[in-house]
Amino acid sequence: MSIKVLPAKSLYVENSIPAFSREEPFANLLMDLQTKGWSIQDDFFSTDFTQALMDEAESIQNAVMLQAGIGRKKDHQIVLDARRDYIQWIDPDKPIRTDFLKMMAEFRVALNRHLFLGLFDYEAHFARYEEGAFYEKHIDAFKGESNRILSTVLYLNEDWQNSDGGELIVYDEHDPAIEVGRFFPKKGRLAVFLSECFYHEVMVAKRTRHSIAGWFRVNNTTGSALDPEQ
Repeated sequence: MSIKVLPAKSLYVENSIPAFSREEPFANLLMDLQTKGWSIQDDFFSTDFTQALMDEAESIQNAVMLQAGIGRKKDHQIVLDARRDYIQWIDPDKPIRTDFLKMMAEFRVALNRHLFLGLFDYEAHFARYEEGAFYEKHIDAFKGESNRILSTVLYLNEDWQNSDGGELIVYDEHDPAIEVGRFFPKKGRLAVFLSECFYHEVMVAKRTRHSIAGWFRVNNTTGSALDPEQ
């Protein structure tokens, strides 16, 4: 009996492949954000770059991920009735993670240049929703109380079907009872929206769902506290 040997996955090397799929990767995003405050872009990154991020997300062991919670710093708490995903914060400790953060830094520069948002940095984490996991309707920042300005979610799921659930629902800025769209977490799809303006939720996933959630932030450092801080 012959044994089929599958080729090993090649390790990603820093700056080894083009990151973006378009010559002007930010143009459509900037236009959407300027006109309506949110945007959904498919195939934002190149196929190979997205695959490298997907490989990285899938390689993370559950044991080293954290149960996601609600609130920040001293107000942080685990509320399983509100959200059930697991996360791992992204540091520039591997080539693909370093390059992802570099590309989002380029996006931050474009945002500041064209929309004058005064963004200071970007933080992000891998998120894993196991079967049955969800995140109830919420907003990422409360007006006047947070340094999160712009939220991003990059989806890293192969062959996602509508029956797999796990869709992102974005609600109207002026009436959070009205849906403006439902978007399935298909591979390479990027969602971006103003953190203080748009309620959103993640519906129950019927299979394991991977993404990178991130936030562009302003600097709220004061004389008594350094900021930003995760």
